[in-house]
Amino acid sequence: MAPSARVKRSRTTRANRTQTTRALLRLRELILSGEFAAGERMSELPLVERLGVSRSPLRLALATLEHEGLLRGLNGGGYAVREFTAADIHDAIELRGVLEGTAARFAAERGATRRDIRALRAINDAIEPLVRRADYESFELYVDLNERFHARLLKVAGSPLLERALEGIVSLPFAGPSAFVLTEAELPESRQILVVAHRHHLGLVEAVERREGARAESLAREHARIALTNLEIVLRHADIRERMPGASLIRMGRGADAR
Repeated sequence: MAPSARVKRSRTTRANRTQTTRALLRLRELILSGEFAAGERMSELPLVERLGVSRSPLRLALATLEHEGLLRGLNGGGYAVREFTAADIHDAIELRGVLEGTAARFAAERGATRRDIRALRAINDAIEPLVRRADYESFELYVDLNERFHARLLKVAGSPLLERALEGIVSLPFAGPSAFVLTEAELPESRQILVVAHRHHLGLVEAVERREGARAESLAREHARIALTNLEIVLRHADIRERMPGASLIRMGRGADAR
């Protein structure tokens, strides 16, 4: 292949990748903001015009969102916005707990370095004063530090396979470690939950440092279940639930099946 042809092909590849990323981010934003109703078909031509991308990048973005769980494939081809029940969210959180528990056990049994332990402690030390404050800014800072803590612990586990499995769960808007925190910022009961979460972090760091695998796994699984308490709080407050990203995708009703 001539040098000029290779350069042209490389530029085309980069342009397609950029378009795909732009389409993916914008589509995810639109879905979570309620622009598309649960069950609504994602028609390609209107989306191409709305997003300003060509069909190939759009199709890649749609396939990615199906993999993430925000879309579902239709029998005749194409995609529709997926609907979730409270039971779906509960299951996703439970699965996250299983995977994060495994990550904590791996981190403990495989041996964390002193640098890893110092990093985890530093993050959690920064979290401590935030759980005693009652302003929105402290919640925002907490979310950032909490996600950094979980990411660092997962890195210490040293399992790329586990990372990929967990990524598939937390990509859902309701399943991540900080999924409901900002939504509940003005609710007094959520402050106590943050205090408990911080204590779990302390125990996790200690268990990993002492190489107590079973204890680390148990603590991580219990820690993930805090999100179930958060879910119950959100579902009790309709005005709060409506402001949660992805709220329009949740079908309320006992025992409903989203599939």
